Amino acid sequence: MPNCHEISSQKKKTGVIAPKRFVQRVKKQNEYFRSYMHQDAHEFLNFLLNELVDILEKESSAGKSSKETSPSGNVANGPSHSVGNGALKEPLSTWVHKNFQGILTNETRCLLCETVTARDETFFDLSLDIEQNSSITSCLKNFSSTETLNAEDKFFCDKCCSPLCYSLCSLQEAQKRMKIKKPPHILVIHLKRFKYMEQLGRYKKLCYRVVFPMELKLSNTVEDADSEYSLFAVVIHVGSGPNHGHYVSLVKTHNHWLLFDDENVEMIDESTVQTFYGSSQEYSGNTDHGYILFYESRGEFR
Repeated sequence: MPNCHEISSQKKKTGVIAPKRFVQRVKKQNEYFRSYMHQDAHEFLNFLLNELVDILEKESSAGKSSKETSPSGNVANGPSHSVGNGALKEPLSTWVHKNFQGILTNETRCLLCETVTARDETFFDLSLDIEQNSSITSCLKNFSSTETLNAEDKFFCDKCCSPLCYSLCSLQEAQKRMKIKKPPHILVIHLKRFKYMEQLGRYKKLCYRVVFPMELKLSNTVEDADSEYSLFAVVIHVGSGPNHGHYVSLVKTHNHWLLFDDENVEMIDESTVQTFYGSSQEYSGNTDHGYILFYESRGEFR
C-alpha cells in the first residue's frame, strides 16, 4: 500500500497524508465511487475485501503460470487447478480469508422425517437486524433463532420424496436456523440501521440504541466452547438519513481509543464509546451511531 509506505517513511512525527492514490484506484475499479454521492460504508467494505481477494488470487495465478512456463518445467495445457492424480487443489487462502472469513451452516430439519440437511457458506461479515434498546448478544440470538417453514415456504425434503407420490411428499413443513460453524479471527458485525419503509416509500435510518460490549462471547451461536472477542474498532454513521451524512471511526491501539474524523485524530476515554450506542428515543438530537463493529478473537480457531 503506497500510503502505508509514505507514513512509515515519514521523518515527521505528526502530519496528514491524503489517500489520493488509493481513492483514484477505487474510482477506477468501481464506477459507483466516481461520483460525489454519499456511499455506504458497509458496501464499500464488501467491495474492498472482495477486490483485495481478486487481486491476490490473480497475483498468485500469475506467479504459478510463470513457474509452469519456465524452461526447467513442462508446460501444462490442462486446468491450473488440477494436480497430477486428477484431484482438485484447495482454493487459495489469502490473508483476507485467514483474518476475516468464517463459515455459517444453514440447518433445515424436516418435521415429518426429522432429517437434518446442512449447507455451509462462507462470510466476511454478519449483517444483523436490530431492535430498539437491544444488544449485540440479543441480535445474534435472533440471527440464530429457529424459523418454521410452512404454507408457501415448505421445504423440499429428499428423504421424504417418493417416485410414487413425488408431487405430494417432497414439500414438507420444516424448521430452519443459521449457526456459526467456524468463527473468523476478525468478526465484523454490520448493524442494519437502514430499512426500507413501505408506508414512506423510501429507506429510513434506525437510530435504535444497540449496546455493543467491549468483550463479546458467541456462546449462543457456536456449538463448541465459547468464542471470546474484544472490540477494537467501530465505524460510526453521523447523520439522520441514509442518503447523506458522514463517517468517523474509533480505533483501539496500545490500550487507548482514538477518534478518526478525516484529518483530525483525538484520544478519547473508553467510556465515550458508549455514547455511540444509539438513541433510546425515536426523536433525538444524537445522530452519531455505531454502524460496523470490528471484534478480534482472543482465542485460536485454526
